[in-house]
Order: sequence, then C-alpha cells, then structure tokens
Amino acid sequence: MQKKILLFLLILFLPFLSNASELHFGGKIGFRSGLSFQADATLSKLAKGFPFQIRGSAAYTSLDPGKPLAARRVFINNATNGTPEETGWMWDVRLDMLYPVKWFSLKEAYFFAGPRYSWFTGRFDFVGGNEDFDIYCDSWGLGAGLESHYSISKKVDLVLSAGLDYFITDYLHGHDTTYSSDGEIVNGRENYTYDDADEAINQPTFVPNFTIGVNYFFD
Repeated sequence: MQKKILLFLLILFLPFLSNASELHFGGKIGFRSGLSFQADATLSKLAKGFPFQIRGSAAYTSLDPGKPLAARRVFINNATNGTPEETGWMWDVRLDMLYPVKWFSLKEAYFFAGPRYSWFTGRFDFVGGNEDFDIYCDSWGLGAGLESHYSISKKVDLVLSAGLDYFITDYLHGHDTTYSSDGEIVNGRENYTYDDADEAINQPTFVPNFTIGVNYFFD
C-alpha cells in the first residue's frame, strides 16, 4: 500500500514538472503529537496567473502508542505479568495546495490544505511476561494550516509552520484480532468493542503540528 501511495504522488506530480519554473525541496523538524521529521518537494509558477503551489511531503513521527495494560486486555488477554515497555510511530504522506495570503502582517505567508495518508504502529512489550505485540492501522485524513517564509539567502528560506490534521480510522489490528469502526470484530476478546480498542490505542486522530525547517530553491 505504501508503494502505491508514493507512486500515486509521483504520477500526480509528473504533468507539472515540465511546466513548473520553480522547484524547491524542504526539510523540517517539529512536533506532531511527538517528535517529527518531514521532507517535501514543492512546485510553483505552474502557469501564468495560477496562484497555487503544489507540495508533496513524507514524514516520520515518534508517538505514545497508548495504554499497555488496556491494549493487552483488548487484543491479547487479561494477564498482568511482565513490565510493560511501549514505542509508537507513524509514517505519513501528504499532498497540499498552498495559496499566498496577507495575514497577521506576515510578509510571505501561505495557507495550505490537502489530503493525508498515515501508517501507525504501536509496539507493546511486556518484559518477563512473554508478550510482545504490535497494534497497527492505516488512515486517510485531511489537514490545513499556515506557514511563513523568511529569506536567509537567494536560494534558502526559513519556514515556520502550524496546522492541524484529522485522520479517520476504520480499524485497529493486533495479534490475530481486529476491531472495525463499523462494528465488525474478528477474534475479539470477551465483549470488547472498537470503542474499547480506540480508548486503549493512541492512533492519530486530531494531530496538531508545529514545524521549523528550510526550503532550498533550484533555478
């Protein structure tokens, strides 16, 4: 699925590459419900009088995956032995349209919005308890925000960005158990529901993001 999404973004960009008179690449670091790293490419000046820029991005974010004991009950069993350790992460790709705005006395600012797609994994390891399992899901989403550019040199801009993403999760899967938001359950534990799984796991839903980075312009 990841390869299909990346191929889709590449195909979507190809018609514009020959027409774009300006291409720049960027790198950002920030907070997106956890420490996040993002790489992006932006096409501008696609046609005379066309005000929008098009940006494709990919990001990795380290996240708190949820509540270990609750995750174990909902997806595995009611045992409590072992010392819980947890890690979580999210990969996502995003496509944005950027529109220049004159807000808040910012000299060069852009409002951006577009679709997102994420892959979330939460890993729970009960050391000494013989349980080590992943919970995962993938989700479509939408996002929007505002960013401001500050020139450092002719080819480099400093970029400050703030926004909010919203992801819709259809299912949560772990071990051999799946809880779906439509009520379908595969190998569910006891009488647990999707709401119980959703409460236990911190998959992305509303995700605020604040980043700082640079853009490099190619002639």
